[in-house]
Amino acid sequence: MTAAGLEEAEWGELAALVAQRMGLHFPPERFPQLHRGIEAAARERQQDDVPRYVRGLLDTGIGHAEVQRLAAHLTVGETYFFRDPPLLDAVAGMVLPEMVRARRGRDQHLRVWSAGCASGEEAYTLAILLHEALPDPRGWRVSITGTDIHPAALEKARAGVYGEWSFRSTPARLKAAYFLPRADGRHEIAPHLRRLVDFRWLNLAEDSFPSSDGGTDAVDILFCRNVLMYFRPERARATVARLRRSLADGGCLVVGPSEASQALFSRLAVENHPGAILYRKRSAPRRAEVAVAPCAPVRPPARAPVPACAPAAPSRSCLAAAPDEPAALARSMADRGDLGAALQWCERWIDADKVNPAAHYLRAMVLLERGEAEAARLALRRAVFLEPGFVLAHFALGNLARQAGETAAAARHYANARVQLARYQPGDLLPEGDGLSAGRLTQLLSGLAPADAA
Repeated sequence: MTAAGLEEAEWGELAALVAQRMGLHFPPERFPQLHRGIEAAARERQQDDVPRYVRGLLDTGIGHAEVQRLAAHLTVGETYFFRDPPLLDAVAGMVLPEMVRARRGRDQHLRVWSAGCASGEEAYTLAILLHEALPDPRGWRVSITGTDIHPAALEKARAGVYGEWSFRSTPARLKAAYFLPRADGRHEIAPHLRRLVDFRWLNLAEDSFPSSDGGTDAVDILFCRNVLMYFRPERARATVARLRRSLADGGCLVVGPSEASQALFSRLAVENHPGAILYRKRSAPRRAEVAVAPCAPVRPPARAPVPACAPAAPSRSCLAAAPDEPAALARSMADRGDLGAALQWCERWIDADKVNPAAHYLRAMVLLERGEAEAARLALRRAVFLEPGFVLAHFALGNLARQAGETAAAARHYANARVQLARYQPGDLLPEGDGLSAGRLTQLLSGLAPADAA
């Protein structure tokens, strides 16, 4: 018997059920945390028999009410105002001014979503940034949505009253301008900012967004920090795909520094800023950017099979490529999110140039997006074999190992990435990095847990 009188297999079944319903990943090394959370949830239900409580969950499943209860004990809701200043500086100094300039005098509407907002400090921080960025705020429609899985945290967010600990990174000027002191020593968010934010319950592991009714559609700025790191890899990929659909064209996704991943966000454009990395949703490419023609035989490169056009309506077009274009077409299809076509063009690229490590790396990224982690791992190993100094391939292998709970392997791959990074200057852009600099990747590696990055 293990903790609380339950077999290890029963804890494993419960961990799988929690992952399915809530997205939270509890591998065996995190079972002690799962034990503590479950015991606290059982006490809240005045259930002294923890094994009975767990077996009840396994028998009947985790319903909506129990998801809300478990969220209070299995998630970490610690947050504060103006957390991660480099990320906020990038949004306030670059992203917001660009959006304001583009929309002034036209569609003066900005939509913002704080996903996993906990007790509301992040959502109100964004409200302050918006108010500061708009020289004429009364002429703009600002919609800010904060969502979380923890009902009690949402109630605190709606109240908008905070103690001093929540202000440990807040500039004094902003605290004085946007918060009202109370007799009990706490501070209350100014009413005009509180009215900007709508707090809603949302389970990011469920397929309930994007939603125009829930404030999670056509979003311009989407913060989802320190949430995905707790998800199983396949759940994280599915959630990122829905987050991408929630963004408006040109919309910006902000994640935690340790969550940045070339594999996880491969369908978003990378933007490097001082001390921060952001992701943008690309607009659909114009037809002029990709040559198309009516479906017809495509002249293949030497030794490469011709991919058939996918079944579709008679008006469907397919790519007409010159023999030397498989690399460009593979990248174009990957950017457009057409993973099947991207994989076909990667195969043609590799067939035409078998020893090109970039071809194997892009194939790995496409396979990851399709959820084929083991095939992606093999492709990355091939890329590293062909180019031992391929930094991003080492980094991607480390991410795969980390997500699989293979701590020692992750540390080894990250160490290899750090060794290869030493060959670059901080400002150098990494091959196949979509604008990712060596200095930024060094920061990302330093932000990982010592056991992962050592």
